[in-house]
Amino acid sequence: MKFSSILLLSFSLASGAAMAGGTTEAGVGGALGGVLGSVVGQQIGGNTGSAIGAALGGAGGSAVGADKRSRGEAAIGGALGAAGGNVVGRSVGGNTGSLVGAAAGGGAGGALGNYMGNRSDDDDRRYRGRDNRRYDRDDHRGRGHAYGHRKHHHRHR
Repeated sequence: MKFSSILLLSFSLASGAAMAGGTTEAGVGGALGGVLGSVVGQQIGGNTGSAIGAALGGAGGSAVGADKRSRGEAAIGGALGAAGGNVVGRSVGGNTGSLVGAAAGGGAGGALGNYMGNRSDDDDRRYRGRDNRRYDRDDHRGRGHAYGHRKHHHRHR
């Protein structure tokens, strides 16, 4: 039983690479990975193994489904969400609650991590160098097309 669960987890995470792309995929990957990791961890190590497995599965599933630039953030979000959801779900509803909690937490954490990673990349790109329009509006123009009659014929005497 243990080997078949590990094999199922490996195949399901590997097959998710075909649909790698966005926030929704990171959420779905985190949910599936959290549930499968929780099942495998429960078989191997009981309640503690279930939480650890949910974290590892949520991280892997979220990273597989996330954008290339934000896989780290999605993996962290998926791991924290799946592990937290597993623990909270177990205290509320036993084994079934732990699976539902791992799915909900891994999905939400992976999607949120991917979104925040993309948002961080956008912020980095927007305020770099002369791309900032406020800088250009404050009369800090370059020597390119906007310099008019002083553009050509620089003769130093």
